[in-house]
Amino acid sequence: MDNPLVGPGLERLRERRSVKWRLYDPDILPLWVAEMDVVPAEPIQQAVADAMTRGDTGYPWAADYAEALSAFAAKRWGWEPDPATMEIVPDVMLGVVEVLKLVADPGAAVVVNSPVYPPFFQFVSHLGHRVVEAPLGEDGRLDLAALERAFADATSDGARAAYLLCNPQNPTGAVHTPEELTAALELAHSSGVRVVADEIHAPVVHAPATFTSVASLPAGSRAIALMSASKAFNLAGLKAAMAVPGPEAVADLARMPEEVSHGASHLGVIAHRAAYLDGGPWLDALLAGLDSNRQLLATLLAEQLPEVGYRVPDGTFLAWLDFTALDLGDDPAAVLRERARVALHPGPGFGQGGKGHARLNFGTSPDIVREAVFRIAAAL
Repeated sequence: MDNPLVGPGLERLRERRSVKWRLYDPDILPLWVAEMDVVPAEPIQQAVADAMTRGDTGYPWAADYAEALSAFAAKRWGWEPDPATMEIVPDVMLGVVEVLKLVADPGAAVVVNSPVYPPFFQFVSHLGHRVVEAPLGEDGRLDLAALERAFADATSDGARAAYLLCNPQNPTGAVHTPEELTAALELAHSSGVRVVADEIHAPVVHAPATFTSVASLPAGSRAIALMSASKAFNLAGLKAAMAVPGPEAVADLARMPEEVSHGASHLGVIAHRAAYLDGGPWLDALLAGLDSNRQLLATLLAEQLPEVGYRVPDGTFLAWLDFTALDLGDDPAAVLRERARVALHPGPGFGQGGKGHARLNFGTSPDIVREAVFRIAAAL
C-alpha cells in the first residue's frame, strides 16, 4: 500500500476547512495542531459514504465501537478488553472530564507529567481541579521521585486525587514501558491516587517500542483509559471515544451518566469502527511513512539546525523541539511563525519544560517536512 502521507499535496491541503489550514495566513506552513495531512483509509470513507446514502444519520450505537476496539486491541496488543465494560464518550478529553468526576473529589488535585498536552491544564482547571505537575525526567521518561512528591502534594488535603497520565506521551513521543507504568501505578495506588490515562495515540507506536494500556496491567486494575481511533486514522472531526476500565474500575465507570453517551457522533462511531476493523493495512503503511519522517527530521535538523534539540520519538507523529540554544525566548513558535512562516505549537502551554520549546507535527509529506526545516534554517 502507498504511503498515505504522500497523498494530497499542498495545493489540495489548502482547500481544507479545518482549523489547521484556516487559523493562519495562506503563506504559513501549518505544522502545529495534531492533525495529519492524509486522506482517511478507503474502508472508512466507504463506511461513512454508505451511511449517508442510507440516511443512517441518527444516534450512535456504542456496542459496535466497543466490539471493534476490543478486536483491534487483541490483534495489535494481545489484550482483549471486555466490550461490555466500556462506556462511549464524546471524545478523549471530554471523556477525561467525565471520568474525573467519577473518581476524584470536586476541587481535588490532578497530577500531570509536564511537558504535556495543553488541554490537560485547560480542561482540568475548568472542571475546578488543582493541577500538580510531576515533570518528566531529563531523559524524557517518567520520574518516580517527582511523582511521589506530586502525589504527596495532591493528597495533602485529604481529598480523592487523580493522576492524568498520557501514553504515548504528547508532546515528547515517549512510550511508557510496562515496567515504568507498573511502578507509577503502584505508587499511585499506595498514595490513594486514582489513575486516568489518555491513550489516544496508542496505535501510533514505532518499532521496537510497543504500547501497553494501563487497563491491561495487574497494577492498573483500578485505572481507566480513554481511547479513540481519531489520531491514528485522522478522524478528529468525527467525534467518538471509549472509556476502558481495569477490572476493579468497572463499577466506577458504570456510574457514568447515560447522557454522556449522547455527545458522540453516530458517523464518528461508524468511522472509528471501520478504522479498527478494516484499517490495519492503511495504518501499517502510515506507520512506515511516519517512521521515515521521524528519521528524516533527525537528519535535516542535524544538517541544517544542529543547535535544535530533538529526541526521535517512539510514538505519535509529534516532535518536541528544544530551541533554547538559539535564544529565541520563551516562545520560539511565535518567532518562527513571523520569521520563517512556519507554524509550530507553542511550548509554554505544555507546562514545566515548555519554555524555549515548540512541537512540530511530522504527520505530513516528506516534502513539507523538508520545506519547514529549510524555511526555519534560512530564517535563523
